[in-house]
Amino acid sequence: MMDLHPTTPGIPKLSMQRISKAYPGVQALADVDLDLQRGEILGLVGENGAGKSTLIKILAGATNPDAGEILIDGRAYHFDTPLAARRMGIAIIHQEMSLIPTLSVWENMYLSRRGLVKRSAEIAETRRLVKLLGVEIDPTKICRDLSVGEMQVVEIATALRTRSQILVLDEPTTALSNRETERLHSLLIKLRAEGMAIIFISHRLEEVLQWTDRVHVLRDGQTERIFQTCDIKRGDLIRAMVGEDLAGEFPSSRGAPGPVCLRVSNLCREHVVRQVSFHVKSGEIVALTGLVGSGRSEVLRLLGGVDRATSGTIEVHGRTIRPKTPRDAIQKGICLLPEDRKSDGLFLKRSVRENFSLPNLHRFARWGFIDLSEESKRFRHFAEQIKLAVDREERQAETLSGGNQQKLLFARWLCMGCDVILLDEPTRGIDVAARYEIYQLVRELTEAGKAIVMVSSDLSEVMGMADRILVMRDGTIVGQFDTIDSLQQRDVMDVAFGAESS
Repeated sequence: MMDLHPTTPGIPKLSMQRISKAYPGVQALADVDLDLQRGEILGLVGENGAGKSTLIKILAGATNPDAGEILIDGRAYHFDTPLAARRMGIAIIHQEMSLIPTLSVWENMYLSRRGLVKRSAEIAETRRLVKLLGVEIDPTKICRDLSVGEMQVVEIATALRTRSQILVLDEPTTALSNRETERLHSLLIKLRAEGMAIIFISHRLEEVLQWTDRVHVLRDGQTERIFQTCDIKRGDLIRAMVGEDLAGEFPSSRGAPGPVCLRVSNLCREHVVRQVSFHVKSGEIVALTGLVGSGRSEVLRLLGGVDRATSGTIEVHGRTIRPKTPRDAIQKGICLLPEDRKSDGLFLKRSVRENFSLPNLHRFARWGFIDLSEESKRFRHFAEQIKLAVDREERQAETLSGGNQQKLLFARWLCMGCDVILLDEPTRGIDVAARYEIYQLVRELTEAGKAIVMVSSDLSEVMGMADRILVMRDGTIVGQFDTIDSLQQRDVMDVAFGAESS
């Protein structure tokens, strides 16, 4: 399949030795040692802020270490630019794809080539490499028209074209469908068998345990533990990452739900959502699940006023509403925490206080002026309520961890006082400890009488948090599970893929 240079027996393909890196006020890495063997998948895990990103930036040549060295096949190299790292066979596939969306597949794959363009030969080679990965993709297709899974295949094929020997995948499955995730798993096994050395970074611990040979755990910028994957369980990883056991990953529900808070009847949007009907009681979590493209997120967008329904009714506390915009939906008691918090939820260049305040300015205004002391007081109140870890109110939102960014959105909407809260992928890209805090927060909201509608691609999360599960396919609800205790993930997937609902 590919011609990888052999590694001398006993010498790691990659060895990062005593790597240290400090930023003002922060020791990001301290004497970290990491070895990666040829034909191995190494899991790299840790909480947000543990040092994973800094370590990979150093490997990629994007950041220089303060101390330490990088060896490939036993020989030391210094990567002062990303190009230098790529020339040594290191390929990094980030969570945010690096493809240029307006160029074709083959043009993206050959961006780094030198010399004259040989269009027909390059298209043929692109087709060959993609086919080697077990996928059929038209080399002339524009990349913006590809699915996320197809984009990943193109990036991996590019790594093969440039004869990369070390492949790093950063949170590769967060936006993939179940089928695309299975295909990626099969592909990585194939690459491992061919001798590729692979670093796999993920917050999804089930995938880490199923896909990797060893797991390297970082905590507070240092190596905490290195495990043989076959010797450990999920709890061992959590203890190493967090430093303690999490007492029950999913908080249990306390008390029976109240009266119906949200009722949706025959909701439709042409070609997207078809005759969707369901209800949610106060103090209840209802999960919408299904494959990517099933219409689950589209339902939330209709309820949250992002898109408009073509027909159907929405009732909050028995009152019919027709949300025209997100602001209109909020005023009528519904708020949406979007799937992509960075582009659709937060003002990344603004401070955390401003992010909290902007939709709530009318609550702090007196005679047309902002009461800064009241604004600050309300922010501190809600930040304390949700355990938002910020050292100062003026800190930019983009500098927060994924978990704290999500908490900031919760604080904003809690201040709005909405009774219906829509959560679209609420823990995507968030580490295990922050997930637990989000789960606790969601459960506290239900105890306060809020009605929650949740969409998640993580079935263990759906089954651990939801009181009821609605399964969607082709824009409509095709199954419902009211009893979760004895439910198996395969039961939900059978319905999602088209088997009969039980």
